[in-house]
Amino acid sequence: MIPKLKKIPSGPIISYNKKCLNVRMSEVSEFKGFSKNTVEFFNELKGNNNKKWFESHRKDYEAFVMQPAKAFVVAMGERLKAVSSNILAVPKVNKALFRINRDIRFSLDDRPYKTNLGIFFWEGSRPRMECSGFYFHLEPPKLLLGAGIYMIQKRLMDRYRRMVVDPEYGEELYDIIKKISRLKDCDLGGKYYKRIPYGNDASHPNAKLLLHNGLYAGCETDIPDELYSKRLIDYCWKKFRALAPLHKWLVSVKIGKI
Repeated sequence: MIPKLKKIPSGPIISYNKKCLNVRMSEVSEFKGFSKNTVEFFNELKGNNNKKWFESHRKDYEAFVMQPAKAFVVAMGERLKAVSSNILAVPKVNKALFRINRDIRFSLDDRPYKTNLGIFFWEGSRPRMECSGFYFHLEPPKLLLGAGIYMIQKRLMDRYRRMVVDPEYGEELYDIIKKISRLKDCDLGGKYYKRIPYGNDASHPNAKLLLHNGLYAGCETDIPDELYSKRLIDYCWKKFRALAPLHKWLVSVKIGKI
């Protein structure tokens, strides 16, 4: 069972916006898995990362990537309700589905398209990338599943650091991180700073977490056979369930939600 964490009574939690769930689910088919064609599309895109090739294969992208991805969002979102009924699983681009177009305006890398499928299930009323959630990343030949928040907003960093060393919530986080460290193929991410912030105890058991400006864990493996069937939902749920306590901690201490 997913442990329930205590809430900190300091300010209201803003409820999520249900309007963004206004999607015609009847337009989304039942999830039956991705196909070999999904993987083949991204493998070919790596060697043909240009607009001409992509436009000539747009129908393949829609049929082999977008259609099953939308079905996956709906099915996985239903399963994630076991973690929280407030998890947002909206099968639209710029909602649960990341755009395939890269932002190359300020990049030396002028390749126009991403060679991966990114999907994010988040909880909170802020923009999705400011919230904690669960992440699915397919980039052949690898699949990565993760949970947490990629970058904590600066205005919340002081609160994050206080909670990391809090006698109650800090100990709770310590136990969560310890369990995650034992998971196969999983790593903790978000470390950014080189020095422990001034005024903090460098000998504290959670001191290394004070070097983070994000807190997330990811499990990366070779693409499993489950990718090609509806069993992918069970496969992902098993991974997400193991990482769920980290997400719930971030929401509970009001870092990854409001």
